[in-house]
Amino acid sequence: MLQPVKDTFQATHYPDLLVGLDSADDAAVWRLDNQRAVVLTTDFFTPVVDDPYDYGSIAAANSLSDIYAMGGKPFLALNIAAMPPNLPAEITSQIIRGGAEKARQAGVIIAGGHTVQDKEPKYGLAVLGFVHPDHILTKGGAKPGDFLALTKPLGFGVTTTALKREKASDEDIAEVIRWMTELNNKASQIAVACELKAATDITGYSFLGHAWEMAHASRVGLRIEFDKIPFVSCAQKYAQAWTFPGGASDNRLHFSQHVTFSPKIDEASQMLLFDPQTSGGLLLSIPAQKLAIFQKQAATLQQPVWIVGQVIEGNSILVE
Repeated sequence: MLQPVKDTFQATHYPDLLVGLDSADDAAVWRLDNQRAVVLTTDFFTPVVDDPYDYGSIAAANSLSDIYAMGGKPFLALNIAAMPPNLPAEITSQIIRGGAEKARQAGVIIAGGHTVQDKEPKYGLAVLGFVHPDHILTKGGAKPGDFLALTKPLGFGVTTTALKREKASDEDIAEVIRWMTELNNKASQIAVACELKAATDITGYSFLGHAWEMAHASRVGLRIEFDKIPFVSCAQKYAQAWTFPGGASDNRLHFSQHVTFSPKIDEASQMLLFDPQTSGGLLLSIPAQKLAIFQKQAATLQQPVWIVGQVIEGNSILVE
């Protein structure tokens, strides 16, 4: 995900750079003409599950998600891989195959890539997509009164860390793999059709981290209803066992200053909202007058949607 950087390459020098380093959005956007802009992103990471095919599929879905979060449609990708020299060739092949088949499901062509040697496997994609310049989704378009919708449950990080600690059941891992390999294409398609303005995908900075990025970019506050947030069925079990990845503590340290929790929400439940996600869902800001049509289209496409809160005046997040 792009991070804001202050340097000499300001957007004012490049008027066709619609989204770049001066914002914390999910991908870069360059205008080609009045009807087309290209969206460019890249992401890769170490394995989060044991099965190499599932790992490749999750990594590809995660990489494609940044294009969807910007309202774009991906069409071309390159593999990015770092593999240990002693890793069996069949494992590398399964990782690449998992990524290729997930890309094919998205209608994306993988046209090549680059591989280097490393001590630990790393895999992902550099992805190119198209978006209409007038239909770009950014983190800065949320308005007071909008409803907040989430399109996948939370709890992936705490569960995959339980797997690494040999505490997770096969059933629980299968549940999170099913969600992590789901594309965000339908949610993005509906958001664009409803002419929404604000979106982000929920990944390593956690639900609250990415929600704060949206609030900050939009200069608004957010009210989150904890009881309406979806979690995978095993999330609370592993939260109580405190199998959070280290990134959860980092997220809490960095973002908690912007969040006020109801005293009724215990510490483990709070940490679930700081839990890093891999290939999480989209967080969408939906104007009240568009909520019914959004939900209708989501039902038609069988896209899960949970209304988890509302945009309010202010400059912080309230979790009630």
